[in-house]
Amino acid sequence: MTQPDLLGIPEASNLLGLPEATLRWYRASGTGPKSFKVGRRVRYWRSDCLDWLAMQEAKSAVGGVK
Repeated sequence: MTQPDLLGIPEASNLLGLPEATLRWYRASGTGPKSFKVGRRVRYWRSDCLDWLAMQEAKSAVGGVK
């Protein structure tokens, strides 16, 4: 089964491993993944969530192979 590319808050929360409330706070403060509204519902593209997650990793990663 393929995963949808367009996510709601619960699906984005699950993908990112964040509580829904945190994702809502990030949206309100403009620090989370890119989001938009369709009618009254907030939506995220899966690729935007994964890009945002990769940026968080790049900013905070430590260690690794030298």
